[in-house]
Amino acid sequence: MMSQYVDGKLKVFTLNSNPELAHEITNHIGIEMGKSSVSRFSDGEIQINIEESIRGCDTYVIQSTSSPANEHIMELLIMIDALKRASAKTINVVMPYYGYARQDRKARSREPITAKLVANLLETAGATRVIALDLHATQIQGFFDIPVDQLVGVPILADYFEGKNFDDVVIVSPDHGGVIRARKMADRLKAPIAIIDKRRPKPNVAEVMNIVGNVEGKTAIIIDDIIDTAGTMSLAANALVESGAKEVYACCTHPVLSGPAMERIENSKIKELVVTNTINLPEEKKTGKVTMLSVGELLAKAIIHVHEQRSVSKLFD
Repeated sequence: MMSQYVDGKLKVFTLNSNPELAHEITNHIGIEMGKSSVSRFSDGEIQINIEESIRGCDTYVIQSTSSPANEHIMELLIMIDALKRASAKTINVVMPYYGYARQDRKARSREPITAKLVANLLETAGATRVIALDLHATQIQGFFDIPVDQLVGVPILADYFEGKNFDDVVIVSPDHGGVIRARKMADRLKAPIAIIDKRRPKPNVAEVMNIVGNVEGKTAIIIDDIIDTAGTMSLAANALVESGAKEVYACCTHPVLSGPAMERIENSKIKELVVTNTINLPEEKKTGKVTMLSVGELLAKAIIHVHEQRSVSKLFD
């Protein structure tokens, strides 16, 4: 029997992107899931009903904007509007995975900054706070004029690898942009880092160049925030083995794993892929190489800290 969290003003709701994670979060908190339903009209329009009074309550909506991203964003916007019109005191959006985060700047002329557009949509709909995990670019926090708590996945991933007691580890960043993340993990595992210097000719096409740092005879752990088509990861793993790495593990917070990703991972030199459940993986993607860790307890703690007006920064360690 779970311990009960006694405060009728805390309400947690889930939409369709990751109900398993949402139920795990409510179990950790010790409350019942909020009663709501999401249905579709025959033309595909989304209808949401909140089936209990939330007047004056602090509400939390759990929704990753993962694939199908546009459906999940629309569900979330409609839910926020429903909560606002039902007189919720606060509307806290818990986004384990923030979709469109890779479109965070104008890399070339006439490009949109879609990560900012999504922030505008959430705020305009009526969100009062966002709790996210490993935003692809930390400056996305500044796209909002409401508080954003960004939790980090590195401690969960690092603890898992620490339990394996590897003797000679090197933490590998798959590109220059991920060096800070790799450094955080390396500090936790007291290991050196290496960087893969890659060129990317066009989106979702990666081309590995060379490895900066010593990987010979070491167990290499590649860390990234998102693995999408796994092109970078599989090429990086193969390059590490060619450079003398003993074994290659890969890990990330957000397993987008679209298109050819699973096939590439299965055929690569990656021994094990460690991910978290920010994105709900269908059964066919839970192969023997994939290990899934949970962020449920971390997000439950974040919700309790925000609700009780305690510091959230303690959870960053």
